[in-house]
Amino acid sequence: MSFTLAIVGRPNVGKSTLFNRLVCKKLALVDDQPGVTRDLREGAARLGDLRFTVIDTAGLEEATDESLQGRMRALTERAVEMADVCLFMYDARMGIMPADEVFADILRKKSAKVILAANKSEGRAADAGVIEGFNLGLGEPIRLSAEHGEGLSEMYDVLMPISDAFEERAAADAPDVDVEVNEDNEEDGPRVPTKAKPLQIAVVGRPNAGKSTLINQILGEDRLLTGPEAGITRDAISVQMDWGPEGATVPVRIFDTAGIRKRAKVQEKLEKLSVADGLRAVKFAEVVVILIDVEIPFEQQDLRLADLAEREGRAVVLAVNKWDVEGEKQAKLKELQEQFTRLLPQLKGAPLVTVSAKTGRGIDRLQEAILKAHEVWNRRITTAQLNRWLMGMTEAHPPPAPGGRRIKMRYATQVKTRPPGFVVMCSHPDMLPESYSRYLVNGLRLDFDMPGTPIRLHFRSQSDKNPYKNNTKSTPSRLRKHLGKAPADVKKRFRG
Repeated sequence: MSFTLAIVGRPNVGKSTLFNRLVCKKLALVDDQPGVTRDLREGAARLGDLRFTVIDTAGLEEATDESLQGRMRALTERAVEMADVCLFMYDARMGIMPADEVFADILRKKSAKVILAANKSEGRAADAGVIEGFNLGLGEPIRLSAEHGEGLSEMYDVLMPISDAFEERAAADAPDVDVEVNEDNEEDGPRVPTKAKPLQIAVVGRPNAGKSTLINQILGEDRLLTGPEAGITRDAISVQMDWGPEGATVPVRIFDTAGIRKRAKVQEKLEKLSVADGLRAVKFAEVVVILIDVEIPFEQQDLRLADLAEREGRAVVLAVNKWDVEGEKQAKLKELQEQFTRLLPQLKGAPLVTVSAKTGRGIDRLQEAILKAHEVWNRRITTAQLNRWLMGMTEAHPPPAPGGRRIKMRYATQVKTRPPGFVVMCSHPDMLPESYSRYLVNGLRLDFDMPGTPIRLHFRSQSDKNPYKNNTKSTPSRLRKHLGKAPADVKKRFRG
């Protein structure tokens, strides 16, 4: 059992920089512009031999209404209530601001354990600001430099007693067991999601498509910041949960990504960082959910995102959001299916699910489609089954004979999963037309029930050449002396 540490403070005091240093990764976006972080981001932190959970929060601002800043503050205050310890950071070079005093008073009431940290305190210029920290009544401030890594040893000394107390409490609450359980007995086959390696799902789409609202609906709580403003989400935030019906839940990690606009419209540095973060989430996900707005479906950016997921080899599920506001549902669904088939032929058979992130309708169908897509993505087919299938396919439609050369299909085998990859050994693979490759891929999808998932099919040649060709040393000496008198065509036939 590890404790949870929430990093709080005004905007632009270095909270995300410290978060990245504690998790040893550049997970949170960092920029000189204040207010970059908006959602809560959790990470597994390491500080020496300490292991704990750290939460990066939005900057506290004096806003209590339903504005974006007000909703960000409410989310930060919720993180304070969730955390076991709060690290309150202020800028030592700017000194204590009036807002710092207000938020210090809030923290004294809401959190039992508060640690004060004076960030950007490297050098003598910050000495006065560090001394001002005593006025907040939260004890002696720790001198930190999140950017340069200074002061982490002092932070370790403060957190060590807290960690020891949590370990003692965990040992006292742990049940007695007399049976050793070994969980390292995974069988060879499709990967089954576990707590350590959950099923990774990325939800992507254009701005204001409802991605954060959908994930909040799946979680059953307002974990992510939402609102009518487009572009609220900036970081690719991941949340972990057990998803599914009672008794059959699956560990999943869901990534909420920033809305991705056309490249020509992305001008600001911060939006470029957000888009890059979202595209990176697609590359590391196993299943990508393309969320489409029913009012403007299959925009050019939706098609590009779907094509990117297919090129990266990810299982794809298309979810059409805001279905609750659609009037002619049957006619609209037929139109969507026709557009999907016409505009995304490379994802033929991928599931198309209608949902309402606001009301929660269709979430069960979305879950079923995601788990099915993941199972297909992991599927393995035996070589015997593939060769029987290949024989039937070539008998039904033999490969062409370009230039009079007949292409022989010898055998097929699956070389990888995630996504499924196959190799067909044949003669003259460079002369095989693309149409025949599509014929075989469509046959794989249909005959082995693999709709929608990317399939990689490669053709390789199997050499039939004589290994002793042009090797006169292998010819017996008593025959080699007669070859000099033989005609040229006989020599060639004998040696080849």
